[in-house]
Amino acid sequence: MGRGLLVSRNAEDLFRPKSSSRLRIYAYSIADDAHAGLLKVGQTTQDVRARIAQQVKTAAIQNYEIVLDELAEKLDGSTFSDHDVRARLKQKGFKNPTLEWMECSVDDVRTAIAELRDGAIYQGSHHLDFPPRVEQRAAVDKTYWYFQDRWAEDADAVPEFLWNAKMRFGKTFTTYQLAKKLDAKRVLVVTFKPAVEQAWETDLKSHVDFDGWQYISKTTGSDPASVDAEHPLVFFGSFQDLMGTDKAGNFKAKHKWLTELAWDLVVFDEYHFGAWRDAAKELFEGEEEAKKEEAAEFTAAEQTFAEELEEQGADEDAFVPIKANAYLYLSGTPFKVLNEGRFIEEQIFNWTYADEQRAKGEFARQHPDQKNPYASLPEMRLFTYQMPDELLAIASQGEFDEFDLNAFFEAKGSGAEAEFVHKDEVQKWLDIIRGSYLPTQVDALKTGEKPPFPYSDTRLLPYLQHSLWMLPRTASCAAMANLLAEKQNVFWHDYTVVNVSAPGVGVGLAALPPVTDAIGNGHDTKTITLTVGKLTTGVTVPQWSSILMLRNLQAPETYFQAAFRVQSPWTIRNPNGDDPNAEEILKPVCFVFDFAPTRALKQISEYGLGLDPKADNPERAVEELVSFLPVLAYDGSNMTQVDAAGILDMAMAGTSATLLARKWESAVLVNVDNATLKKIMSDEKAMAAVMNIEGFRALGSAVFETVVNKSEAVSKTKKEKGDDITPTEKRELSAEEKEYKSKRKQIQEKLIKFATRIPAFMYLTDYRENTLYDVITKIEPDLFQAVTGLTVDDFNLLVGLGVFNAGHMNQAVFAFRRYEDASLSYTGVESHEGLRHYGLYDTVVAMEA
Repeated sequence: MGRGLLVSRNAEDLFRPKSSSRLRIYAYSIADDAHAGLLKVGQTTQDVRARIAQQVKTAAIQNYEIVLDELAEKLDGSTFSDHDVRARLKQKGFKNPTLEWMECSVDDVRTAIAELRDGAIYQGSHHLDFPPRVEQRAAVDKTYWYFQDRWAEDADAVPEFLWNAKMRFGKTFTTYQLAKKLDAKRVLVVTFKPAVEQAWETDLKSHVDFDGWQYISKTTGSDPASVDAEHPLVFFGSFQDLMGTDKAGNFKAKHKWLTELAWDLVVFDEYHFGAWRDAAKELFEGEEEAKKEEAAEFTAAEQTFAEELEEQGADEDAFVPIKANAYLYLSGTPFKVLNEGRFIEEQIFNWTYADEQRAKGEFARQHPDQKNPYASLPEMRLFTYQMPDELLAIASQGEFDEFDLNAFFEAKGSGAEAEFVHKDEVQKWLDIIRGSYLPTQVDALKTGEKPPFPYSDTRLLPYLQHSLWMLPRTASCAAMANLLAEKQNVFWHDYTVVNVSAPGVGVGLAALPPVTDAIGNGHDTKTITLTVGKLTTGVTVPQWSSILMLRNLQAPETYFQAAFRVQSPWTIRNPNGDDPNAEEILKPVCFVFDFAPTRALKQISEYGLGLDPKADNPERAVEELVSFLPVLAYDGSNMTQVDAAGILDMAMAGTSATLLARKWESAVLVNVDNATLKKIMSDEKAMAAVMNIEGFRALGSAVFETVVNKSEAVSKTKKEKGDDITPTEKRELSAEEKEYKSKRKQIQEKLIKFATRIPAFMYLTDYRENTLYDVITKIEPDLFQAVTGLTVDDFNLLVGLGVFNAGHMNQAVFAFRRYEDASLSYTGVESHEGLRHYGLYDTVVAMEA
């Protein structure tokens, strides 16, 4: 990386000005007989006097009076229009004789505005009539025809489909469009995040396409017996409530009616949480406080249920006692699912952040005179900062001496007594991010450039008016609130600090009111929201424009779920009152600030690779992502933009032979759940291939059937017996469990041992492999078989069945290649000069040449 701000875009593009426009409702009267008792009610973001002067100038009217000029903003900062005000007045019985003129008094207009501002809005009114966007239609069509094809092959089939669609795709509206196209009369929506219910209810009750549809959930309190059989029904429930069982292990009696209906479509929302797949083990990583915050309702009963389902290999049908015709899975970050290979390409619809931003640019180029449906979706920027050595010295950890955010922001005590363990250093960090730390100021003088720290750069400050700070522990949040309030931190006193991780603050949507109350309209306030994990999924706060990552986050799912919270659109519709299709965008870009550079770049690389686990070349996958998500890194003296190759190099910096060995000994490389074992058992070629792997002949082919049958039998007995199980039966089950778990472990160990031979093959071959598909398709099949014991065709078959995890293996293969390249470069050796294979297609072309 060179010196200075080396960017592919100019600085004006990276730091776009933030609009300060505000929508106002006005009313004026004209003193003549034709307008007696009438008021003109309109809206504008201009100066009201100037706007009205423009209107009356053409008619040479001078005898007018402006009687009202008020902000058109609700308490949560969203806006309402002059049309909304007039509609409210007409609902109250006031006449609208012509266009924007109302027969009412100024007090009547004020009352209507007050009702709208205070939340007295229409509920369940079907007034929206916008059509689906191109990608939403594509998702519906692809899913619809996949279902139709499966049913044509087998009338009793229960097809599954995955929408890998990022936040803001419009999953609820699009799901309802799919249900409508399927002519579904009964739709069951199950989620692990009850906070998303508002979107499911609002979309159904507001769009004209779903007029007459019925909505029931735990919160609505509706009686299922009152459902009209002639109209479509949507039932919304949480995973914890619907899928849990009573003490006897039976489906909850209050939900028995769910088992009596044939559901046309069952939707699993927020599927990346995978509560039924991994018992939420990966969901809330790190501190217990984070787990407690977001998984407060995840009881021991559901934990057991989730573990059983994990063992069954995600066979929901075996555990959910409902009749379903089709399943739809929704997730913005389904990386684990994609890596497992459960869904093949024809079962997946992808809509990623890169797709969204590409569509925004293409629409603007192709339709410059039309409203861009993607324009309000901000483009993200990731800024990483290398901390000074004196701060790194107190909080470094791991093999690569990474800055440990959890250790740096460690705190003790609670409430007003909470304090950082390294309080002096955290104070220095606060000074750094607002540009008042002396050593960094000296460095800036030496280099002639002032780095863009979050709270010091005037181009960034408008986007930090309302920000989210994600900390490692509840004590850290309390300590930060206390430190910001201390009298030496005068700069921070302008910000209202909201600690949603404090005791007494609710979970999910219940934690939102303190934030929205503090933000208000968003223009006249400044806020900092402190959280461990609350409000980082399933909520929308338009005014949040930046997030500070102050906590170790290993999983890209968690990292980007939180990061995308600040990508919510913030707009004013019809700003001048003369074009209902016009939109003023208040937030064209948004920012993620991270202070652990290596970890941040790993997140970017894993996110880019996770979007396409089978990408021919990891560098290209990351390159596409960062073309829309610029990454700028401050190394202590200069801020530079990092390209895809640089991100991968820095993310894998320090990779050692020891670490590479660990990657190839990891259990995540293989799948041994029941679903995968059944695939092997049902495929003669696959079974023969597995038997060729060292150690399997000693186990015998019957080991697969033993594991599957015994695990299913134990689970079934536990479920049927519940609390009635006798001590003798319990001991017998325990012995059975030990047996099949031991055999499952042996299968896993044999497969992992085989996996460790792949890097040995790569070391011996002369070619540079980038992905698993490179390994499979290389031109040395005899060498591959000699080293691993399997033919290339056999290995390819097992990868296709999901026995080996292609996504994780791709990362291990790529890491090996980068390490090997670095080693060869260091020694001055370049194997096969000019020949660099980047994937299956490139390999084939090179071979043919």
